[in-house]
Parts: sequence; structure tokens; C-alpha cells
Amino acid sequence: MSKKINSTFKQILSLVRQSISKKKSYELHNPYFSKDEITLLNDCVKSSYVATSGKYIDLFEKKLKKITKSKDVVTVLNGTVALKICLKILGIQNGDEVLVPSLTFVGTVNAIKHAGGTPHFIDTDINTLGIDNNKLKKYIKQISQKNSKGYYINKKTKKKIFAVIPVHVFGNVGKIDELCKIANSFNLKIIEDAAEGLNSFYKKKHVGNFGDLGILSFNANKIITTGGGGAIICGSTKMGKKIRHLTSTAKIKHKWEFLHDEIGWNYRMNNLSSALGCAQLNKFSKIKKFKNNLSNKYLKNSKKFKNINFLKEPKFCKSNKWMNVILVDGLSLGERNKILGLLHKKGVKCRPIWKLIHKLKMYKKSPRSDLSNAKKLETRIFCLPSGAEYGHD
Repeated sequence: MSKKINSTFKQILSLVRQSISKKKSYELHNPYFSKDEITLLNDCVKSSYVATSGKYIDLFEKKLKKITKSKDVVTVLNGTVALKICLKILGIQNGDEVLVPSLTFVGTVNAIKHAGGTPHFIDTDINTLGIDNNKLKKYIKQISQKNSKGYYINKKTKKKIFAVIPVHVFGNVGKIDELCKIANSFNLKIIEDAAEGLNSFYKKKHVGNFGDLGILSFNANKIITTGGGGAIICGSTKMGKKIRHLTSTAKIKHKWEFLHDEIGWNYRMNNLSSALGCAQLNKFSKIKKFKNNLSNKYLKNSKKFKNINFLKEPKFCKSNKWMNVILVDGLSLGERNKILGLLHKKGVKCRPIWKLIHKLKMYKKSPRSDLSNAKKLETRIFCLPSGAEYGHD
């Protein structure tokens, strides 16, 4: 084992152990449950309304609407489905290109393909993990030309560049206001992937409210969970009504008839999952407190180690502290993986950032810009154990 690998491993191990009281195993991010979840789930089961109708669906959406301060929120099966719906609702056509970071979860990109679009990979800002706006603006100017209808067409592929999907990685927010200006200048739709961003703000505005539409995820590893689930943040009640209708099989209300006026989807979140979400939000203030406590400990303790840089909130961002992240310079992918293996043997379940999506076999032929920043970040990032329970100590 090289000196560099051994030294980095020991520093990360010490950082975790100093920040979290002694545990047999340090999981990455378990859900934070209490008796509340059992109480509401029991109530839901007793009501017999466990599918896509029931009081908890409406209640959960109202709670989310209050947190996000949006015009409407529609809950659906998961974040990937939410992105697909957004693309379809906004009018994507087969083959249209969607600009998306390669540094993201695969679900972001899969949604583009499911909607009939073509992912077009763009680079990431080294400091914020958001889109590199300067590189993006220059790149679009270089590869596209405006047609008679006001759309920008990729000169090489002859396909319309339809939208851009900024991803709020780990609950941090890049310069989304600058990105909106760029998107508007090139007539692009904006769909915010705020899967990890519940309770994250940029200039006091909740993520998901900057673009045409935004999405959230409530997977088991998120800041709150519904087991599996997602939501669409809408800029108008009219859009919310349309999405709610189409994700409920476009069914027209009637006492007994099965009437449908469009081709819809059966994508609504069920009442059981919504009950779980309500229970989670009932103690959301506690979860936020614990997450802040843990993040502050990591930040303080990371200063003791010369090779470790704790990822701080970008300027103007108020992060939800969903995932605590450190960056270590000078590592190859192989060295990073050896360090992760050593940590796992010690019960510290750190994880890397996602494998860059353009490297996956199904996306290797997709169009892409220079991705040098994303390639640098891929080897540097370590996600630390970040569950709310670790901030309870």
C-alpha cells in the first residue's frame, strides 16, 4: 500500500470517528424514523385508502408546497418519472437534445431517453458542482445556430437543443440565476433536478422554482423519504392541475364511469407513501437540526487534516446539508477505490460520486462538450456518512 493511500485512508477514518460517536458501522444515509411513521401508516391502512386516493396525498402535497413556497406540488412515483413527465409536458419531441451534466445520477439522463430525447453532456463547475455557466454559454454559441422559428439547432446533428437540466448536487446550488439568463437567451426550457434539494435555497428562493419546472426525490437515502417517490414543483396552479390530471390516467371524475380524455400515465404517489412522507415532515425541524449539527462537526474537524477539503455551501446558497462531502486532490480512480475499500473494511460506508454518465456503455456515443472539470471531480469526491441520526450525538 502506498504512503498516499494509507495516509488519506487514516485521515478520512479519523474525521468520521471524531465527528460521530463510536459505532460498529457508519452507514452512508439511513432514513430517520420514529413512532410517528408507524402511527400514520397504521391509520392509513385502517382507512383502507392505500392506493392513489386518500387524505395523506393531499396533506403531503400541501406540506411540500409550504416548504418550497411554490404555486403547486404534485407527488409522483419517483424522481426519474418526475423528470420524464416534465420533459413531456413541456413539449419535447423525439430526438430533441437536452443539455445535462455528465456528473449526475443516471436517473436524470435515463429520463431524457424515456421521454424520447437525446442527452447532450455538459461540464460541471469545480466549486459549486452545478453547471459551468461560462463553458456552457461558449459551447452553445460554438455548436448551434438559430433557425427561423427561434430555436437553436445543433449544427452537427441537426437536432433542436430543447432544454437544459441543472442538477443541485448534494443539496448545493450553483449560480442558477446566471443559468436561467443563458437558457432564456438560447430559448431553452429549464427543468431543475432538485432530487437532493428539499429545503435548499438560492438567494432565499427554494430550488425548483427557478426554471419552467422542478423535481424532488424521496428515495430512502434522501433528507426525508416516502420509501420511493418524487414530486414536481410547478410555477402555476394551472400547470399543477394539468400534471395531476395526466398522472392520474387522465381520468374524468364520475361516480361509476371510467372516462379518460387524454393518454395519461398511472404515475401518482400512493396514500401509504404519502403517509410516510407526512410523518417525516412532522419532525422535519428536528431532522434539519441534526443535519446541521453533523455538518458543522465535519467542517470543524476537517480543518485538522491538511489533505482534506470539506465541500462548503456555494455563495448565495443555503444548503439542506443532505450529504457531507470532502475533496482529496491528487488521486487516481484506482487510488480512490482502494481508499474506499479500506474504509468499508472498517465499517465506514463512504461512497464516491457517481461514475460519469458519458462513460456508461449506453451513453458513450451521446454528444458532449469538454468535460475536464467533471473528470477531475470524479476522482476527488468522497461522500461521508450523513444520516440525521449521526447529528443527534
